[in-house]
Amino acid sequence: MQTFLRDGSWLTVERMRVYCILLAIMPAFALLAWIFLSSGGLDPYGRPIGTDFSNVYAAGRMVLDGNAPAVYDPAIHHAEQKAVFASEEVPFYGWHYPPPFLGVAALLAMLPYSAALAVWMATTLPAYLLSIRAILPGNGVLLAAIAFPAVFVNLGHGQNGFLTAALLGGGLALLNPRPVLAGILFGALAYKPQFGVFIPLVLLVTGRWATIISATATVLATFGAAWLGFGTDIYTAFLESTEFTRKIVLETGNTGWEKIQSLFSAIRHWGGSVELSYTAQFALAVLLAILLIRLWRSKADFALKAAGLAVASLLATPYAMDYDMMALAPAIAFMVAYGRRNGFIEWEKTGLALVAVSPLIARSVSQYTTVPLGFIAMAGLMLLIIRRANRDTIDVREKSPALSAAE
Repeated sequence: MQTFLRDGSWLTVERMRVYCILLAIMPAFALLAWIFLSSGGLDPYGRPIGTDFSNVYAAGRMVLDGNAPAVYDPAIHHAEQKAVFASEEVPFYGWHYPPPFLGVAALLAMLPYSAALAVWMATTLPAYLLSIRAILPGNGVLLAAIAFPAVFVNLGHGQNGFLTAALLGGGLALLNPRPVLAGILFGALAYKPQFGVFIPLVLLVTGRWATIISATATVLATFGAAWLGFGTDIYTAFLESTEFTRKIVLETGNTGWEKIQSLFSAIRHWGGSVELSYTAQFALAVLLAILLIRLWRSKADFALKAAGLAVASLLATPYAMDYDMMALAPAIAFMVAYGRRNGFIEWEKTGLALVAVSPLIARSVSQYTTVPLGFIAMAGLMLLIIRRANRDTIDVREKSPALSAAE
């Protein structure tokens, strides 16, 4: 059995295809059944279909009504969400995004709620699929990308994980052939700034100035457009709202510790103090920064570097939800692409398969056992990447004595 798992021989092409079909079809039927049981845009528990999308839609309506700064007032924003569904029982779904994302929300709010949700999913899902296809061309890739369990989680919440994965994965795929376009995608990722912390770091240490300039210009353009469109008050309101996000959503666990897939959340879930949780998260971020600098300055293959950056971007922030694990898809795709070219080493196939399945059960496992499965899976993938990079670099040096002497 151990040999079976170590060499990954259990994961044949045919089995992979069957697993992917099951993982794609079963959640799809579950989602359709849930929609069928809903009424007036609310599910049987009184929550909006596409739960979190309700905050985007309500924010867009407030922008169209000329009341953009009030989006960052929880009470007013919640009242708008209740008005959208004509129900006082609708739970509150907070808006925590920077002002530029309000432009997207306003465009979507021009449509009825159901149509807006459908358009949002129908535009961001293909963008995600295109990014994966750019990383990993070949037969069966799109099926595997659709079957990735985080897709089901993201669809259920009407969230933006597809967009995050598309921008991060697309930016990495284009970084070498189209550095300026890659910078635009990285700059657009500023709509979720917690996932862009390490991107400037690796761009700086590798001297990718064209990408740095285009990313910076994109950020300035989008934030400047928001300032021109909504005025200075929108940024004042946003900065004031970060206190609510930090204290209520993150530190007190109002969102639910089981939903947040980070070291910070795991320690808080176990009863650790806020100070201890931040200290551990900061130490992890420093360690990741060191690993990324070493990885990106090494002679490791670009696919390993890209995968490492994608995973580290998720691990570094204390606020990464289970639907944000969509960003693992590009990392897995880069690892599979590298494995196809160079072969897979022991435990690699099994490890990648376990990481791929983890978003489906991460929340439930954490809720009922307090085991932070999502965080463990992401940390495990980072270890797989670093192990492979170190091993392959050593192999290259052993095969090239002149190169080793020169270094």
